[in-house]
Amino acid sequence: MNNQQKSEVSTFLSMLQKGIWLFGILSWIFGLTDRSIALLSDGYLSAIDIVQLFTASFFFVSWLFLSPFLSFNSQSQPQVEGIRQKVEASP
Repeated sequence: MNNQQKSEVSTFLSMLQKGIWLFGILSWIFGLTDRSIALLSDGYLSAIDIVQLFTASFFFVSWLFLSPFLSFNSQSQPQVEGIRQKVEASP
């Protein structure tokens, strides 16, 4: 595999990852909206409905922290690239 093919594959995987994450955001928003409407529609608040809403909210916030747009370890990225180049250069 040459560098151009590696670059194309890397770009494709990055776009795929971001697309899946954005689709997940839409899904979680739909799910939370659905749960909220179901919770408020009958006028009766049960403990199970509230627990379901809080659980869905927790998973939604967790999904937000998995964002491919954020890089928490940006200082270690150049080190990883340097190691990768050394491994690829060695026979």
